[in-house]
Amino acid sequence: MKTTKIQAIVLRRTNYGETDRILQLMTPIGKMSVMARGVRKEKSKLAGGIELFAVCDVVIGEGKGDLGVLTSSRLIKFYKNIMSDYDRMQFAYLVTKLVSGASEMVDGVDWYDVLAEVLAGLDTVTIPLSLIQTWFYLHYAEVLGHGLSLQYDVDGNKLSADNKYQYSDEDKGLRLAENGDIGSDQIKLLRLIESRSLKVLVQVGGINDILPDCLMVARRHAAIRA
Repeated sequence: MKTTKIQAIVLRRTNYGETDRILQLMTPIGKMSVMARGVRKEKSKLAGGIELFAVCDVVIGEGKGDLGVLTSSRLIKFYKNIMSDYDRMQFAYLVTKLVSGASEMVDGVDWYDVLAEVLAGLDTVTIPLSLIQTWFYLHYAEVLGHGLSLQYDVDGNKLSADNKYQYSDEDKGLRLAENGDIGSDQIKLLRLIESRSLKVLVQVGGINDILPDCLMVARRHAAIRA
């Protein structure tokens, strides 16, 4: 039987029959569905390697149709700190749900990297949740194919450090506004968040006052309700 060994993050676990589970996995090559036979038995060797909020090594064999068969699983990294913080845990659930749904529309290989980055960030308690949320929303929109323009406004004019802007839900971008709440500092931070990892971003100082503005823009652009 042909098998595939690959890293995976569990998106969803659905009980099937008396002892089995169907798993939805995000992998570096896209989303996969597998049957984990007997995984709900007390002495199952598979159970410990398919935790939520974790990176796993799995071996998948051929099954019926698109449903593979999980033959081996090993936990590489379990992000236990997520489970000890309610807000971080709820956001982790939201992210896995959004990534699972979005990957049905855009089955890109970038989803695994986005999900892995967010889970590692949520596990690192020194990284503010609002920073992680802003990072995710920007990259979520980008992978879906409608990244936020941080070079030009909705009228096609280059963004200027001397101007103020507001986010336009209708035009999905920044619009020039005399009393806007988005200025050069927010735009610089959004550009950094768009292009840097969370481990790098947490070292940037002086962002606490402007981060809420950036989160608002990112969430609205990703069309995620608060």
